[in-house]
Amino acid sequence: MVIKVFVATSSGSIAIRKKQQEVVGFLEANKIDFKELDIAGDEDNRKWMRENVPGEKKPQNGIPLPPQIFNEEQYCGDFDSFFSAKEENIIYSFLGLAPPPGSKVTKPEEASSVPNGGEAGETEGPAEGTEKAEESGENEAQKEGNEDTGKLSASQEENEEEGEEGEEGERREERKEVTEEGAEGEAEEEEAEDEAAEEEAEEEAAEEEES
Repeated sequence: MVIKVFVATSSGSIAIRKKQQEVVGFLEANKIDFKELDIAGDEDNRKWMRENVPGEKKPQNGIPLPPQIFNEEQYCGDFDSFFSAKEENIIYSFLGLAPPPGSKVTKPEEASSVPNGGEAGETEGPAEGTEKAEESGENEAQKEGNEDTGKLSASQEENEEEGEEGEEGERREERKEVTEEGAEGEAEEEEAEDEAAEEEAEEEAAEEEES
C-alpha cells in the first residue's frame, strides 16, 4: 500500500506550496512511504486526482486543489483533514495505515472517550480521593477548633468584664459605707457638743440664781 500525494510543483500560490511542503515534510520525518505525483506537468495525474476526489470534498467550482492524499485508490483527505488528523494524533488512521510498533498513537474512539480533552491516567485514584477527604476533615476540625478557641476567648473577656464590674461595685459599696460611718460619727459629735453646751448653760443659770 502506497500513499499518494498529489501536488502542483509549479503552483503560483504560496499557500498551496506551503501546504504541500508541510504534508511531504511530515511524511518524510515520520518515515512513511509515499509517492509524490505532480499534476502540473502530468495531465493524467491531474485527471485522475479530480475524478477520484469525492464530490462532497470538492469546492463549488468542482476543481479540487492540491495537496490531495490517497492510499492507493482510496481517498484519505485534503490538507485540512490531514492537519486535523495530525493535531489529534490519529495520522495513521487517517492514512489507512497500521501504526508502527512502539508508537504512541491515540485511536479516535480512545481520544473521544476521555472527557474534557484529558489524557487517560489523569483520573483520581482511590488513594488520592482518600487523601483529599482526610485533608478536608483536618481542615474542618481545625476550623471547629478555631471557632471553639474564639468562643473561649469571648467568654473569658466577658468574665473579666464581669469581674471588673464586680470589683468596681464593691469599691463603691465600701466608699458608701465609709461615707455613712463618717456621717454618723459627725452626727454623734454634734449631739455631744449640743449636750455639753446645754450643760454649760444650765450651770451658768444655776450660778446666777445662787448669786
